Amino acid sequence: MKQTLNIKNMVCDRCKSTVLRELEGLGCDIKSVELGQIILNEKTGIQTLELEKVLNKHGFEIIKDETEILIEEIKIALINKIENQDNTNLSSFLTKRFNKSYSALSKLFSKTEGITIEKYEINLKIEKVKELIQLRQLNFSEIAYSLNYNNSSHLARQFKNVTGMSMTVFKNLQKWNRKSIDQIV
Repeated sequence: MKQTLNIKNMVCDRCKSTVLRELEGLGCDIKSVELGQIILNEKTGIQTLELEKVLNKHGFEIIKDETEILIEEIKIALINKIENQDNTNLSSFLTKRFNKSYSALSKLFSKTEGITIEKYEINLKIEKVKELIQLRQLNFSEIAYSLNYNNSSHLARQFKNVTGMSMTVFKNLQKWNRKSIDQIV
């Protein structure tokens, strides 16, 4: 019998590695570790409290509330959408992915997170832009194209609106101020 645990703030490959290492250290029989979710084989004999303590040490927590699980799944879906350069319209993407009306998902997300889904997606994209600028492999037009912006001017306006600085100013900073994905709201 499998045991599925939904995990809050497990949003990147580094998070997965950390959780996997900790679970292996506890002697858990792991079926899979995905963004936001752990699947254990059989009953591992590990107490949930012990597992929660280890996860909490790294800023993760086991989610039990259905609404919180859905919100975390929406966040992970959006992270994957951006990483996979999926240019599907946001409402179509979420409606298809969750088989629920976009309106219902949007209201629930806004009520729970205090930010709209659209704004959350923009914030994710801006952090991705910062990462791509740091890597210095793409110019601004290529970054805009890779994130499905119609043009680099649109991206530039959005970047400045969110960060308060131009992409050029950010590129020339000595100390880049980036948020980890789990800190984006």
